Amino acid sequence: MRALINFIIVLITISLGACSDHKSSDVLPCLDVRQNYSEKEIILTDIADVTYLHLSTENDDYLYQGIIDCITDNYFIVCDRASGSVLFFSKDGKPKSRFNRKGQGAEEYINVMAIVYDEDTDDVFITTTGNNEIILVYSSSGEYKRKLVIKGTFINGFLSYDDESLLIYNSNADIKRNAIDESELPEDYCDVQFIRISKADGEVLDYIELNCKKISLQDKRALKGEGRGGPAGRTNRFIKNKEGLLLCNPENDTVFFYGKNKTLTPLICKTPLLDDLDPMVYMNNCVDAGMYQFTEVYIVRYEEGYFPFPVKYYMRDKQTGEIFRPKITLPDYKGKEFFISPLRSRNYENGIYYELELKELKEALNENKLGGKLKELVSTLNESEDNNVFVMVNFK
Repeated sequence: MRALINFIIVLITISLGACSDHKSSDVLPCLDVRQNYSEKEIILTDIADVTYLHLSTENDDYLYQGIIDCITDNYFIVCDRASGSVLFFSKDGKPKSRFNRKGQGAEEYINVMAIVYDEDTDDVFITTTGNNEIILVYSSSGEYKRKLVIKGTFINGFLSYDDESLLIYNSNADIKRNAIDESELPEDYCDVQFIRISKADGEVLDYIELNCKKISLQDKRALKGEGRGGPAGRTNRFIKNKEGLLLCNPENDTVFFYGKNKTLTPLICKTPLLDDLDPMVYMNNCVDAGMYQFTEVYIVRYEEGYFPFPVKYYMRDKQTGEIFRPKITLPDYKGKEFFISPLRSRNYENGIYYELELKELKEALNENKLGGKLKELVSTLNESEDNNVFVMVNFK
């Protein structure tokens, strides 16, 4: 198996210089975090089509506490983390169906960590705590179908790659890379971070290695049992893109595009290198949409007063190459600044989305800060009976 992995890694490394269906320049764009980039005001509606979405409630069964877990062509899928219910809404926000398989049985989940839904096969893929080597598969009505077992892994997130396969992020690789004494680790630990598996039976189809350096974002005191674990900032290792997936290991300062043709291509990098900075600064993936790229960086400071890590946001014009710090506003919400982060794009390939708390919106409405369609929508909602409002952003 190790020989197979090494062979695949060699092929992928060769492919870094190969052509891809993803457009890129001859020179790899690079964000220099030492530079004092200028600030530029950006009106969100100038660079994107913005719509407002409310996931309606017919009764309390469709009230939820959570986030949008998965977006497909026709559905929004949400898990209510408190109850364990998986809720399906149509694209216009109407409730469609729900199920709950929370429990301790062999065909149940203890809680829901992540969800992927395949409309064509009506497969709902769910990861749960307790056994992080498996993915449970249900129908949209909650009927148990099967489970996928990927030995030696700790599945810390996954996304749909194509009709036949999922891409999982295996955080066991991080544990092995950062271990003080690797001889103490179980022999079956898989040390490759990104793994493409079959949706049908969990068979491993590809290992995708980004040749990550042995650099840890963990508080070094924690390795001795004296400090916090880490990192205390987001690490979105992969996000969806119209043409594939964007993969990122903060430890190697580069975001890669993994295309539908299974090639891996560098998309944007950060300089100086992570281990050349004190304190370290790492880049957390990239939103590549329309005419722009959006990145965020975290400053690794474990001292008291710097938890969570400070974050900075950058925007790059792909046509001119200009990089700047955006100050993004929305005409329908006066006084509100918006930040474009990979966190808001992870499972939405057309752009990003924001979830705005209804309580906050009601206060803004009373203070006459809302306008347009956002004001019209919020005016119809009841804070105690309705879900929050989403701002859906599709870049031009």
